[in-house]
Amino acid sequence: MKFGETFTEYLQAHQERFIEESTHVEYKRLKKVLKSCRRCRDHKDSSENNGEDDALPLCCQYESCPLCDQKFFSELTKEVSDIAGCFSSRVRRLFNLQDHGMKRYITSFCRCFTSPHNGKAQECQMLVEYVMMNAVAMRKILKKYDKVHSSDNGRKFKSKMRSEHMEILQSPWLIELGAFFINRSESNNEKLDELLNPFSCDLSSSDPVMTLTLPDNMKLEYSLTCAICLELVFKPYALGCGHLFCKLCACSAASVMIFQGLKAADSDSRCPACREAGVYGNAVHMMELSLLLKKHCKEYWNERSVSERAEMVKQSKIYWDLQSKYMIGY
Repeated sequence: MKFGETFTEYLQAHQERFIEESTHVEYKRLKKVLKSCRRCRDHKDSSENNGEDDALPLCCQYESCPLCDQKFFSELTKEVSDIAGCFSSRVRRLFNLQDHGMKRYITSFCRCFTSPHNGKAQECQMLVEYVMMNAVAMRKILKKYDKVHSSDNGRKFKSKMRSEHMEILQSPWLIELGAFFINRSESNNEKLDELLNPFSCDLSSSDPVMTLTLPDNMKLEYSLTCAICLELVFKPYALGCGHLFCKLCACSAASVMIFQGLKAADSDSRCPACREAGVYGNAVHMMELSLLLKKHCKEYWNERSVSERAEMVKQSKIYWDLQSKYMIGY
């Protein structure tokens, strides 16, 4: 079955449950635009051979094809931004990261009476499908755009999405969802089915990764190595730019103490990997990933816990010594 038909069936199946609240890639309509543009270009080639130029549509008299550019890149930018925003907000809500205090307690209490099939697990499944189907639709339509126009504008647009953190396949939330799937399967003694759980994890190699298998069998790997200490991430945090670090390493890079947390970092502090500023304020603790690593790497986790506690005691002593000197005045 062609992807266009698969994508249409997906939208129809989830129209009432999920898609009606969310944006999706207008794959079918944009494909019709490209098909029309291809006919225009074929007509242009034949007209040039016959010396006829006046009969050409305006959109295809130029190499840049302004009509296609307007329909694609302005519209796709909005769609990609809306999809990324919807995905992020729903994952945060799913893991109670937007709730605080009593509201968070009530939400957690209500979930105790929710069936796993109809609750969190089903929502996770729908979110992963939402990301994968829209990501494949985006990749295929941009590839078709480049093929029709003999350009690399589609590839440049994908690079722009990554630089602006709108590429949902690069979102650290996918790692958190993948960790949730694996943790849930192991706790229920379920066999991992690639159709229901597209995530797999290899923590035994020198470069630990989590792998996501897309519907067209394309595989994406997410590194679980901290770029600072070059070891498996410990108590991982995802910065606003999407990069993963150990909490201790991220705090050191931001020049804050462990017990202060990443929220205490200056607004101009930069990511150690991409050097983007202002990424510590919205850093998120990857709790499901922490649970997964703690279960599978117990010895490593205990060693890092001991070293982190020692470092925290050391930093606390330095901090309170400075506070005492400041209060006393010497």
